[in-house]
Amino acid sequence: MRGPLVLFASWALHDAEEALTFPATADHLADLTGIDALRMTTKQSLSAIGLVGAALAVAGVRGARTRGASRFYRASVAGLEAHVFTHLLSAVAARRYTSGVLTALPIMWPGAAFARRELAELGRPLTASDWRLGPPTMGAIALAAHLVVRIDRASRLRNRSSSPR
Repeated sequence: MRGPLVLFASWALHDAEEALTFPATADHLADLTGIDALRMTTKQSLSAIGLVGAALAVAGVRGARTRGASRFYRASVAGLEAHVFTHLLSAVAARRYTSGVLTALPIMWPGAAFARRELAELGRPLTASDWRLGPPTMGAIALAAHLVVRIDRASRLRNRSSSPR
């Protein structure tokens, strides 16, 4: 089974762009909304993407071990394919470049489509349930990763300001 590796590699290439450009997109959103909590440093972005990568690595291992039967892997495939369109929609809505849009179609979509086709060839095509679970699963993983890196940074800042000098 090559799908898990192809999916992870395409995600990693796509998210390299996202990691480096997400802080600028977050700053733009913070400026538009006035919500400073949306801001993110490059270090936080890299950390969040690392956490998402760990979850996707687990999904890929489970997918390979079960020959595509893992619900988590199947949700990841569906969620990452749907994620391509969130990038396109965000750029259209913002009427400008948004983080990840350059690599969504040429890199992420083919990787997710390869994994989806491989599942079908194995006699395990994605089901309507997989498509329903995929976007919320990937969204929850991404949201959790972003919250963890922000909470970690906030606690380090509090500890730094309360420690005796």
